[in-house]
Amino acid sequence: MNQNISLSRSLIQLIEDAPNRRVSVVGDLILDDYIEGSIERLSPEAPVQVVNVDREYQKLGGAANVAHGLSTLEAKVDLYGVVGTDDAARTLLELCASRNIGTGKVASLARRPTTRKLRVMSRRQQMIRLDWEKILPIEEKIEETFLRDLFAKKNLPAAIVLSDYGKGVLTDSLIRKITVQAREAGIPVVVDPKSRDFDRYRNATVLTPNLKEFETAVRHAVDPVKDEDIARYAGQLCEKCAFQALLVTLGELGMALWTPENGLYRVPTAAREVYDVTGAGDTVVATLALALANGLDFHTAAVIANAAAGIVVGKAGTSTVAPRELVNALSPKIENKLLDNEAFAEHIKWWRLQGKQVVFTNGCFDLLHVGHLHILEQAARQGDILIVGLNSDSSIRRLKGPERPLIPELERATLLAAFDCVDAVVLFSEDTPVNLIRRIKPDVLVKGSDYRMDQVVGREEVEAHGGKVVLVDFLPAKSSSLLINRIRGTAKGDCKK
Repeated sequence: MNQNISLSRSLIQLIEDAPNRRVSVVGDLILDDYIEGSIERLSPEAPVQVVNVDREYQKLGGAANVAHGLSTLEAKVDLYGVVGTDDAARTLLELCASRNIGTGKVASLARRPTTRKLRVMSRRQQMIRLDWEKILPIEEKIEETFLRDLFAKKNLPAAIVLSDYGKGVLTDSLIRKITVQAREAGIPVVVDPKSRDFDRYRNATVLTPNLKEFETAVRHAVDPVKDEDIARYAGQLCEKCAFQALLVTLGELGMALWTPENGLYRVPTAAREVYDVTGAGDTVVATLALALANGLDFHTAAVIANAAAGIVVGKAGTSTVAPRELVNALSPKIENKLLDNEAFAEHIKWWRLQGKQVVFTNGCFDLLHVGHLHILEQAARQGDILIVGLNSDSSIRRLKGPERPLIPELERATLLAAFDCVDAVVLFSEDTPVNLIRRIKPDVLVKGSDYRMDQVVGREEVEAHGGKVVLVDFLPAKSSSLLINRIRGTAKGDCKK
């Protein structure tokens, strides 16, 4: 199967199935505070800049941001972690609730503050960061509660994320018990590691270290350009720690995926302006976990996660990726506008996921003329995508007699596809395009104003799903039939195409 087609189908599957997938995120919860303002002077009190505050806002950070990324992709999310009993905890939990993140498993502890990071920003630059935190391992009874809820048979997750920011939630014993039980249950475990010792994540499905974390774990400098360097150490880690894969994020160099079965695979990054890398790792973990929860292979999951990371670095602060953004980043270009049934169905899904307004018109288009172009250009103005339904040769013969068409269907389709205003051409063999219209469910059905509304085939089907029919101006005395009769020297007047 063509690699682009396979990726296309996989992404459609991921987005369509996401609402049916439950992913559990276990880790350190962080509230990210932001203050943005302008700097115009130095303080008279000390040699520091004065920030005139324009706005303040909060975002979810750490494991909570991973959960946010999953919920933005419309997955069901259960969050496991701890917060304090302070205002930051209330804010964090309220933000989670507003984003459909389940927080029923989050423990509130009076003896520790909610981890909070305050960033002061000016002109897209971070001026200073202030942290509130107390790093303490969680108690054994909380571990037991997390494990009991995670592996309750009536509500097993499709994937588990361990988001380790080194704040104490992911103890060695909790990680060990989760990875062992998850492997026995066939549940993929995706780890965003912070520990120097990757052995504590033994039996996890896949780890997503950045280059610095990777080098720390292997205790050796790694040249990110050399495949053999990454492959050697990634292979050693996978063998030593029983990982099924390792995905090393390399910034502008993209990602490097290692699996024991297929070795090293490079996932190149898409060129884009980097605005802020905050939370990019969380996005990779969230997208990768959802892909694995949908049964996608490591290679496909890594390509999708890489695209998501490329989107999020173009945003300010900890951010997430919406399904439509992912679709726009990975949607295949139509190299051939002549779509068969398989490609046609797939592109319809893409356009729908992108929120495109789909327009449909149809005809025989035998001997293309200026009247055809006039109607097609007006039709294209009614929305974003213009699909032209084209009568096949057999259909035209039944409608217009054995001497028609003059131009074979493939040639007619190729000529139509050459118009910039046409996005796709689809052949149909029936006498009318009503079955094609039912499949497309166009937002707008267009015909020439030489038709009356009650004559438009498919009008009832389009209006039934909330679409509309538009009659556009046509050029009088311009038709294929009239041209053919004139060429034959037997002009008998105009007729509809």
